[in-house]
Formats: sequence, C-alpha cells, structure tokens
Amino acid sequence: MKLIVTDNYNEMSQIASHHMLGYMTQNRRVNLAITAGRTPAKLYEYLVSAIGGRSGYSHVHYYNFDEIAFKGQHREGVTISSLRQLFLSPAQIKETNIHKLTDDNFLDFERLLKQEGGLDLVLMGLGSDGHFCGNIPGLTRFHHPVVKHPIEGDLAEFIARTEMKGDLSSVPDHYVTMGPMSVMAAKNLLLIVSGENKAWALAQVIEGAVTEQIPASVLKLHPSLLIIADRASASQLSTESLERYVQG
Repeated sequence: MKLIVTDNYNEMSQIASHHMLGYMTQNRRVNLAITAGRTPAKLYEYLVSAIGGRSGYSHVHYYNFDEIAFKGQHREGVTISSLRQLFLSPAQIKETNIHKLTDDNFLDFERLLKQEGGLDLVLMGLGSDGHFCGNIPGLTRFHHPVVKHPIEGDLAEFIARTEMKGDLSSVPDHYVTMGPMSVMAAKNLLLIVSGENKAWALAQVIEGAVTEQIPASVLKLHPSLLIIADRASASQLSTESLERYVQG
C-alpha cells in the first residue's frame, strides 16, 4: 500500500489523472474499471482534456463495476448513465470500448473480463461508511465475486433520494456489483479520497483491522494499492501512518 496526500481536491484529482494516464498510454489493450460519483468529477475533467477524441487511446476499454437499474424503465442504469455524463461522452469514447455490467450479464461478467485479460486498474472512491464499489457494510462478504445484493429499507430510501430524484417507485429490489474477490483480482487498485467526511473511513482502512464491517479495509491486502487523498480526508491519520505510507 502506498499513500499520496495532497493539499486539496484539485491536486488530488490532477495527480490521480496522471496516474491513470500512465496505464492508458501503454501500447496494448488496457482494461479500466472506473467509478461514478462526485469524487472523480475533476479527475475526469483532466482526463477529457488529455484524451478527448484522440484516436491514440482507442486501445483503452472501460467497465462499470456496479449498477442499479431503473425499475420498470427501458433505459441504462444509474452508474453507466453517470459515467457517460462525467467522462465517456465528453471524452468521445467509442461504444465498442464500453463494457457494461448489468442485471442480464453479471453472472458471466467475470468470465468475459478474464477472456480479455482482466482488469489492469480499478479506480474507486471511498464511502464515509467504509464501502467501496457496491460493497457496503452489512451485505458484503470478502469471498463475493460479481454478486447481486438486495435493496430495501434505508438503502432503498437513500438510492431514491440520491440517484432517482426522490422517486422510490424507480428503485429496483436489487443491484449488482463486483464483489471484493473480483476487485482484488485486478492487477492494480487506485483509491481516491476527498473531504473531511471521509477522514474516519480512511483512517479505518489504513490503520484498522481488516473486517467486513469496513469493506474497504480489505483493499490494503492488495499487492498494488495506491491511495491518493487530500489533506482533509487524511486528517485523522496518525503520524506513524503518514511516515510509513506517504510517498514523496
């Protein structure tokens, strides 16, 4: 595990974009699983500026690692819709380079991915509760591959509020995600973290026990994990951790 602490969100985003470009400029097929949400928004702006519409990146393929469908609607799910808005459409990524995880293919997703060489990099954010991808406390088991989880109770209300404009009737009864076992099979992991509200979770990941109650804690067992965090999100880390993990 390596840690880079930046002064602010913009610097975190820029450094993370440079890290991703290091993979994207390789002269072979590159498979990236990328995250939606607010944390990567600026990172994607930097990437769009660097690669948008350029044919030299046609060897890079993109995967969503989780998905929530819109119940009763014939449209793409929450995650891929967000990724299109944030990055895929502005960067003019060809449809042939976009590989969607869906309700229909989740059982075959891992097998198909392995046939294409597996994931070179997974770009993830960190939830304030310690979740990563769709791996949330209470549902996650470290042995899970690509898996379907139920949506009910508080989770259903949260998804309706944050992703579906308050429309609870559009929330399905389940979602799909790459589980810890599938994510840990990737060659490299990049975790980006920003904001004081993520400080507790980041401290648990780096300094706490590996436990399913903090799903992202398992990521530190990966042989190639890089965490890029801004100073606010790193504010609860001990001096010992900063001295041990921070890269110059």
